[in-house]
Amino acid sequence: MERSRIAVAGASGLIGGALVRSLAADGHEVVRLVRRAPRGPDEVRWDPERGRVDAVGLTGCDVVVNLAAAGVGDRRWTPEYKRVLRDSRVLGTAALAEAVASLPEPPRAFLNGSAIGFYGDTGERVVDEDAPPGDGFLARLCVEWEEAAAPAEEAGVRTVFLRTGLVVARGGGAWGRLFPLFRAGLGGRLGDGRQYWSYIALHDEVAAIRHLVDREDLSGPFNLTAPQPLTNREVTAAMGRVLHRPAVCAVPAPVLRAALGELAGDVLASQRVVPKRLLESGFRFAFPGVEEAIRAA
Repeated sequence: MERSRIAVAGASGLIGGALVRSLAADGHEVVRLVRRAPRGPDEVRWDPERGRVDAVGLTGCDVVVNLAAAGVGDRRWTPEYKRVLRDSRVLGTAALAEAVASLPEPPRAFLNGSAIGFYGDTGERVVDEDAPPGDGFLARLCVEWEEAAAPAEEAGVRTVFLRTGLVVARGGGAWGRLFPLFRAGLGGRLGDGRQYWSYIALHDEVAAIRHLVDREDLSGPFNLTAPQPLTNREVTAAMGRVLHRPAVCAVPAPVLRAALGELAGDVLASQRVVPKRLLESGFRFAFPGVEEAIRAA
């Protein structure tokens, strides 16, 4: 890939931070969207909840990547926090898409975050990008999230949706919470452990995003998950093997529901999602297996 100017929203997050480091290491010019006054030419101010973006600061960007969103598992899903989850995704995406569309020379691509929550609970059924949206709060949110990118698409900008699974990383996300528990010998299955988890190593997540940035012929939704989803029971066993710790402290479903409220439904949901379009595009995973992904983290 030639040296490019790439704007990243959500650059301080788990995936965004790793992406920025990867791009910068290869000599690309990275512009970070920030919510405060910019401290240099490599920052652009925005206020996603108020729909404000300094579009002038995006001038000359070849690609805009939007990974900004409040964490799904950061807090209990009160009505107020569900509004935060929605606004951080939908309003932020709409603001960026409109800013991109307003530029005299728009970027050649707009990559927008999304999630495999789009598909809802799929049980044991394998789903790829051709599957329709599922039911529930997260599925409806993902649909609205992706629809908010319409201004960029309508302006002729190549638009990609990054339907990300559970990112295997030590420093954040769901897996960041699992590592300390397993190291302490307190890890175990959630519920009956039969629900499928569609995961991806952080390294492969970043590599997939960069692959989609580079490929001018690719647009639309892409599942960013490893090729073979595993059950929570299988993931739990793998964590125990890699960390050399027992993994027998199961958390019953009623306890999860009492502790997490509505969020527990998604923790216990089964999502057997495969990256059909990503594989068809020629992408190769560095850490396709769960033990490889855990060791890499």
